Amino acid sequence: MSSETTHGARPWLDRVLGTEPEDDRRYIVYLLAIALAGWALASYDFNLLVAGLPTIAKDLHLTQSQVGLLAFLVYAAMLVLSLLAGYSMDRFGRKVMWQWVLVGAAVFTGLTYFVHGFWSLVVVRALASGLANSELAISITLVNEQVPARRRGMLYAIVQGAWPLGVVLATVVFLVFNSTLGIDWHIIFLFGVIPLVMVIIGRRWLRPSRRFQELQEIRAAKRSGDEDRVRDLLERYRVDEQAVAKVTVGQLFSTPGWVRSQLLRTSVVWLLYSAGFVATNTYIVSWLTTYRGFSPSRALLLLLIASGLGFGFYVLGGVLGERFGRQRVLVASAAAALVLNVGFYFAGPTWLVWALYILVYQATNGTWSGTGYAYWAESFPTRVRGTAVGWLGAMFTGGLILGSGVWTLVIGPLGAVTLLYVGAGFALLQLAASLFLPHIPPGQELEDIAT
Repeated sequence: MSSETTHGARPWLDRVLGTEPEDDRRYIVYLLAIALAGWALASYDFNLLVAGLPTIAKDLHLTQSQVGLLAFLVYAAMLVLSLLAGYSMDRFGRKVMWQWVLVGAAVFTGLTYFVHGFWSLVVVRALASGLANSELAISITLVNEQVPARRRGMLYAIVQGAWPLGVVLATVVFLVFNSTLGIDWHIIFLFGVIPLVMVIIGRRWLRPSRRFQELQEIRAAKRSGDEDRVRDLLERYRVDEQAVAKVTVGQLFSTPGWVRSQLLRTSVVWLLYSAGFVATNTYIVSWLTTYRGFSPSRALLLLLIASGLGFGFYVLGGVLGERFGRQRVLVASAAAALVLNVGFYFAGPTWLVWALYILVYQATNGTWSGTGYAYWAESFPTRVRGTAVGWLGAMFTGGLILGSGVWTLVIGPLGAVTLLYVGAGFALLQLAASLFLPHIPPGQELEDIAT
């Protein structure tokens, strides 16, 4: 078969990767498939606990206070492990850390089978969810460093769209196997190890990050005292010689300039975003059943439909980011989240509640996340990208803790209006903070943006 015929059979792929050599194109497709599967399974692992928590709490005789403490400790583990994974990426490499976090998630997901008390549940699920969530920071870093600059945002949006697929998978699996077939929840978690192991095996053939390897070459040449090679590599890779030897954490926080300023700006935005996220994504089923007369199954069905449609909106966010710039899509998504949150709270007819929530979900997940995480990757130079992205992953988790704390404090006295204050209130602050993010024209090579 001729090359022309082969290309004609893959018009979409050719438009996206047409300038890449054939071997690189095949590898990029493989990389995206493995990354998508890994993030979908990380989402599945986390949301399996969300879907199964009422059953688990009843079986283990957990109080509501213990359920709340469990969520807090899981979030705390996610925060700490995101920080560690980010720093370790810049210290040991992206590929090796990508394998280890998924291995750890698989081990502790399997160990959930042996859980028969509160504290064993806390330890196992905190480590499983924390390691699975670390998948995000590493995926952002590795994938964005390897895909073509001109389609970076759209291609990573495909990977990020795996999150709602994991939500759907976890919810359907628990409903079918536990609620319908009566299979014990311990066994369901044990089965969850199998697909994780398959992705772990698939990652054996992934390539290390070329950009990270280039940086390691310079560091090795400096250690050996080969100044001629150092100068040659610095000229070839355009890396600041003084920055190479610095500790990455020091570069992030103690050195004035683009890196520190951008880290502070993005940290504030993601804290505010995830604080509002809990209202319409974490507590939504409880809110609908308590204040809108939904049955648990009907509320869960609404969440399933919204998340099922979510993948398309993640990709849409990536496409819009490539066309207009990612910061502008973030501003538009935050504005939409504000308006839709208000409309959703005041909606009267049931059909309008359904329609508006589906749109709220897309503004707080699809278009925002589909473009936002690529914005993370392109905001920082290779020498600190892993640590910076790990930090931002921790900030996302910090926002979940903040939002959950506010929700818990005010839900008693305020009741239903809590959703408006937490969801729309933080969305307003998120919109204001997003306006201060710099516009980064799409299509640039990473080191041309931040050096």
